[in-house]
Amino acid sequence: MTTAVSRKASHSMALVALFAALMAVMGLIPKIDLPLGVPITLQSLGVMLAGCLLGARRGFQAMLLFLAAVAAGLPLLAGGRGGLGVFMAPSAGYLVGYALAAGVTGALMRLLPQGTPLRTAASAFAASVLGGLVFLHAMGIAGLVLLAQMPLDKALLADLVFVPGDLVKCVLCAVVVHTVARALPDWPFGGRER
Repeated sequence: MTTAVSRKASHSMALVALFAALMAVMGLIPKIDLPLGVPITLQSLGVMLAGCLLGARRGFQAMLLFLAAVAAGLPLLAGGRGGLGVFMAPSAGYLVGYALAAGVTGALMRLLPQGTPLRTAASAFAASVLGGLVFLHAMGIAGLVLLAQMPLDKALLADLVFVPGDLVKCVLCAVVVHTVARALPDWPFGGRER
């Protein structure tokens, strides 16, 4: 029994590390800088994928590991940024929201219906929209208000520029989940026990 527990724990740690590394790889994709100090990056897709594929707990852990590496100074954010200073920038609300949004996305994915690959993909889209877009954007808007001293109405308006791209990322997340569901029908989406 000890071997089974240690194998499960090792598997879980490997998945957490793998998704933290995936976030780092997504940081290699060039960012698009915006005047408000928050760039457009591919990394929010990693948040959505971590929640949908790993579940709330492991998705949260993967993003927390990634953020710890960034805080330690590794240049893992898009554009080669890293260090504690990025947590004081206007984009800090989005960064802090990565771990929480992965947790929310994973919790929603666990609750939503699954069964067929198409239903699972539809659930992944819904979980990504609610957790990886709505929740993450709410965290980002809070960061703009608190750190950039931006009025709430202007922060809401500034955040709208990210919505179309993040909706595309929600679709991409659903496509990946659909592919995984077809190839690995026993995958525990949202951290469900099989």
